[in-house]
Amino acid sequence: MTAIDDTAQAAHFSLLPRRLGIDTHHEPVVVLRADSPVVRAEGFEAHARIEVLGAQRSIVATLNILSAGELVGADEVGLSEAAWQRLAPADGERLRFRFAQPSDGMSHVRAKIFGAHLGEPQFDTIIGDTVAGRLSNVEIAAFLVACADGRLNAGEVTALTRAMVHAGARLSWPRAVVVDKHCIGGLPGNRTTPIVVPIVASLGLLMPKTSSRAITSPAGTADTVETLTRVDLSLDAMRRVVEAEGGCMVWGGAMNMSPADDLLIRVERMLDLDSEGQLVASVLSKKVAAGSTHVVIDIPTGPTAKVRSQADAQSLLGALRRTAHAIGLTLHGLISDGTEPVGRGIGPALEAHDVLAVLQGAPQAPDDLRQRALQVAAAVLECGGLAQGAEAHELARRALADGRAWRKFEAICRAQGGLREPGVAPFRLPLAAAAAGRVARIDNRLLARAAKLAGAPHAKTAGIRLAVHVGDHVARGAPLFELHAESQGELDYAEVFVRHHPDIVHVEAAT
Repeated sequence: MTAIDDTAQAAHFSLLPRRLGIDTHHEPVVVLRADSPVVRAEGFEAHARIEVLGAQRSIVATLNILSAGELVGADEVGLSEAAWQRLAPADGERLRFRFAQPSDGMSHVRAKIFGAHLGEPQFDTIIGDTVAGRLSNVEIAAFLVACADGRLNAGEVTALTRAMVHAGARLSWPRAVVVDKHCIGGLPGNRTTPIVVPIVASLGLLMPKTSSRAITSPAGTADTVETLTRVDLSLDAMRRVVEAEGGCMVWGGAMNMSPADDLLIRVERMLDLDSEGQLVASVLSKKVAAGSTHVVIDIPTGPTAKVRSQADAQSLLGALRRTAHAIGLTLHGLISDGTEPVGRGIGPALEAHDVLAVLQGAPQAPDDLRQRALQVAAAVLECGGLAQGAEAHELARRALADGRAWRKFEAICRAQGGLREPGVAPFRLPLAAAAAGRVARIDNRLLARAAKLAGAPHAKTAGIRLAVHVGDHVARGAPLFELHAESQGELDYAEVFVRHHPDIVHVEAAT
């Protein structure tokens, strides 16, 4: 945003801004009356992309037109929260309007829609326009769909990854080896990062971990860690934490590292879309921006995970390796079991309780989460050159068992703003087995959907607490899982869904 001169190109009419307090999902929206002289003079129509010019700043926004009611006055323009925050108009300041210049980035998106192959300059323009707010959510959605379903070749994935790095800040560290890890997701409860980071940092490797919020899941790592400590750190604050403790667990979206990724994720969430090429660019651009040199990627694979088959997992791992090599990252891949959820909790606070139990060595800690965390931690130690094979696993196990990982976790949380206890939802409903038998399978996708309907991840204590895993034998009436919600309405909403999907946890009746 730049200061605006009073040029002949500016609109003749000006209006007073009115804050509407409407959340438009980070997209700036303005509201003008249908009888406004600005609308008539400029020939504006609903959903036009217009430039709004203030004394010090300008934005590109989507226009909504008010045809009835008194939401805004004749001498006013209504601003959504996103528009108000970006313009920050002073008291008494008047705003002017004109059609926004066509986006160069959008011309490249249209070319991609019709099958063109794009290079780094074209992706730089698209990502630059995205970060600058010159593309609407609809236009960003068009870009995401144009790149989905294998429509990006290997060169384009690399170019997109580099463009996403170019658009934001990039950290560097005074170490030759800086380690990181990422899980592709799709496996409820698989919250290994808050266990792996303190294990690895306690053993002397540098691990500046940035994480995302949930895209299509009931919790992202940042959502879970936020129930324990502060995650929205600035770059300088993150650097201080890492320099003091050797690791961190922060939300990447707060630090302008690969800022386009956060904008794309918001639209992906609305589309429920997470394509391979975009996924590779998203993951690796954040690793490069964080200053990582060696990265472990965990790909859970199973019939109801995000990655369904071994063939799909190998394809994704190949794409990650090719792109990592092209941008100078050392990448180690894990294809892990994704046939059922991990741990007991699904949802930010519920997963945090599991993490604390593992770190503290509590008797009730879920052993499957402990073992997966140790597997990933050992892979990070191997990738970082600290140890190999059984020795790496034993190093990780001892750091967890003797309390070093827990003490490091406490220290990292204190450095990030303090450690707090995650909450517990006030509304809970157990779901019981209709018949005695053996748990044959658990549907990850349906279970995640139920947890989201209960309010996760936005309601931090909402979600599901599992009582069983595949292979367990249950009696008739025994609990299979428990819904957690922060309101009775959300609990009821989730209950309706699970009652209509009795096979979320499939019990084979005893014979």
